[in-house]
Amino acid sequence: MASSLVREAMVELDGAHLEGGGALIRTALQMAALTQLPVRIRQVRGGTNHPGLDLEDIQIVKLLAKSCQAELEGSEISSHELTFVPKRRLMPLADAREPSKKTSRGANALIVLATVLPVLARSGGFCEVETEGETFGPNTLTFDYLNQVGLPALRKMGIYCWLDQLVAGFGRENYGKVSMEVEPSQIEGIEWLDRGRMVGCHAMITTSELPTHVYARGKQHLENLSHYAGVPIRINHAEVKGSSPGAAVTLWAEFERGMGGVVQMGSRGLRIETVAQAAFEGISEFLSSDATVDNHLCDLILAPAVFANGPTTFKVHRLTKRLLTIVWVVKQFLPIHLTVLGEEGQPGTIKIRPS
Repeated sequence: MASSLVREAMVELDGAHLEGGGALIRTALQMAALTQLPVRIRQVRGGTNHPGLDLEDIQIVKLLAKSCQAELEGSEISSHELTFVPKRRLMPLADAREPSKKTSRGANALIVLATVLPVLARSGGFCEVETEGETFGPNTLTFDYLNQVGLPALRKMGIYCWLDQLVAGFGRENYGKVSMEVEPSQIEGIEWLDRGRMVGCHAMITTSELPTHVYARGKQHLENLSHYAGVPIRINHAEVKGSSPGAAVTLWAEFERGMGGVVQMGSRGLRIETVAQAAFEGISEFLSSDATVDNHLCDLILAPAVFANGPTTFKVHRLTKRLLTIVWVVKQFLPIHLTVLGEEGQPGTIKIRPS
């Protein structure tokens, strides 16, 4: 058992610190696997209304434990303390499947995959992973966002990955299924201090089991907004197999040195025009700033940047407590030059100089 191991190098973390939620746990598990340092987290998710390990955390723990043969303590639902002790160098995962149980608070399949992605990219071999859970939800990582924004940004860092949405799940109560393939990658830093010219602005309207006029109305509204704002948008539609009816609108902009996107979820009784309007307002806020990444993308690229061959610099429109939590966790594992310029809630610049 992990309790019998020597604890001299154990990284001890307070799971209620700063954001006190999932970002702290996920980053700690990433760093433990990548650095081969054991970690113990007390007061898991202690800063949230749902303390203790949830289904999402358990899926991540199991996948990462397979890659580094980690010994575990406290890896059960609702556990308030978790110990993760890597026992070997990272190994590729072949056809790894992590099913999800149907609970009142289900997992987000994209958060699980995005967490294990930078670890698998450094495992030295081709990896295949499949997991279940929500694939579209409010204020969280979605399939379209990760596929259209996150992965292209990571490719610019030398990480190559492909996603396939087998079943869409709209909301935590509806389960989808996503598979991911990851190539062994050599990670490079990115210098995104200014974003340069816009390469393109895009929209994806995803629907499942809805009449065709829903997409048509959403597309028309985005075209009107695009015309009045003077921002050309290339609009696409994806009709997906889903575990329930649903709709989501994703907008993103790509620059020479930067990317940013926004997602809005539909819900029963909410007009698609309203969803499209909210998404357009979100991307307009990003475009009006000088940020080179949005507030989800910065979370995705920070951990890989720590292990890149060169320096990384990027700017965010708003420094979130979640990002500051990720930075704090990274510094508990590595003596790295990781500088945050700015205050929480304000624009900021992140500079990473790997050791």
